[in-house]
Amino acid sequence: MNLKEMRTKSADDLNKELLDLRKAQFGLRMQQATQQLTNTSELGKMKRDIARVKTVLNEKSRAA
Repeated sequence: MNLKEMRTKSADDLNKELLDLRKAQFGLRMQQATQQLTNTSELGKMKRDIARVKTVLNEKSRAA
């Protein structure tokens, strides 16, 4: 999902998206801990996606 799509979503949708991303990040961390993760760059991508969602949420809270 790109930044423009995130900005059109409501805060509730973004919170749900953030929860889903954190669950996915946890799964990737567990795969890495058990040496099952083959593409380690996924962790960095997931971290950046979480930061993007949090940034948009912060922008929305400041605008309100």
